[in-house]
Amino acid sequence: MESFDAISLVVISLGAFLLPLVGSRLKIPSIVLEIAFGIVVGPVLHLVEPSEFISGLAVLGFLLLMFLSGFEIELETFREKGLRTLALPILVYLSTVGISFLIITELEYPIFLALVLCTTSVDIVISVLRSDDTIKTDYGQMLFIIALLADILTLLAATVYASVIKSNGVSIENLNIILYFAIVIFLLRILRRLAWWNPQLFSRMFDGNDPEELGIRSSLALMLALVGVAVLFDIEAILGAFLAGTLFAFVFPNRGSLESSLKGFSYGFLIPIFFINIGLNYDISLFSNTDFYIDVLYLFGIAVLVKVLPSLLLIFSKISVAKILGGGFLLSARFSLIIAMAEIGVELDLLTKNLEQQIILLAVLTATVSPLMFRLFNRTTESSK
Repeated sequence: MESFDAISLVVISLGAFLLPLVGSRLKIPSIVLEIAFGIVVGPVLHLVEPSEFISGLAVLGFLLLMFLSGFEIELETFREKGLRTLALPILVYLSTVGISFLIITELEYPIFLALVLCTTSVDIVISVLRSDDTIKTDYGQMLFIIALLADILTLLAATVYASVIKSNGVSIENLNIILYFAIVIFLLRILRRLAWWNPQLFSRMFDGNDPEELGIRSSLALMLALVGVAVLFDIEAILGAFLAGTLFAFVFPNRGSLESSLKGFSYGFLIPIFFINIGLNYDISLFSNTDFYIDVLYLFGIAVLVKVLPSLLLIFSKISVAKILGGGFLLSARFSLIIAMAEIGVELDLLTKNLEQQIILLAVLTATVSPLMFRLFNRTTESSK
């Protein structure tokens, strides 16, 4: 290992350990501090330089983040709720897409940005809703389902869009997506059959005392296999990681200690490296440009608007206006997926590098402000009772 990588690993490890402690004291999401930490130790102080070693760990951390995001997609929830219950969340999402494309087209932004702004951070939404047991209410469940649909449908739409762009239009080459999903469905059927035929074998995967950690091995193998197949089919790797998590969660709904173990080493080290690496590669020269901040605030206004306006449809669920507005702000929280889609946009020349830097700062703003606004509107509702 090269010397600068050793020093970098020490600095990043200390940051990954200390930042959650600082974040909990300051009431700031640790992921926000991790990006800020990366900027400070990287472009500002030059203590850590971007390298292939750090980038490799960051990529693995991001794939794990998307894999664990897939864990949150409980397909049984959609089946239990039924189409009638899903009608309003689907309408809210379609309204988000329509309003986003309308505003972005009118303001002459790159069209791919409209799709990018349709994302929502499911992780932030779930953590906020669970913090005060709001997720147990009909209101909380509605916001949860809307957030899930936003991530699933936007990721699928981005994958199809990227495939069309890569093949210079709709062609037979786009069948790779259909073939990929056929493989995923086939794998799903095999895993469900095996789990049904031999439950004792699979029960070992969820044994917290298994010295060989078969559960972690199998989940990582599934993730890397679907990511590898996705790359072979010229499909974005994030879709493979996300679908692997969804597939695993669907086949094994009761994951026991395995989920805690996966989240432990993922959120404990590798995922923070992903966010710190974003800071290490940030172009801080933009901070001296006043127009950059104006553009970010302008983009922030659009990002909130495309979520709050469609949320007004929740009035049909007999939810108070204050709660609807609070829910709209919470749904405007974005982070990992919007950053990934911005990176994809730059790779495909659908977004400029400057706009990607704006989106990263937008993610930091929404991840910080949106939960605060949600709690503010909820307190207003409680105090008026």
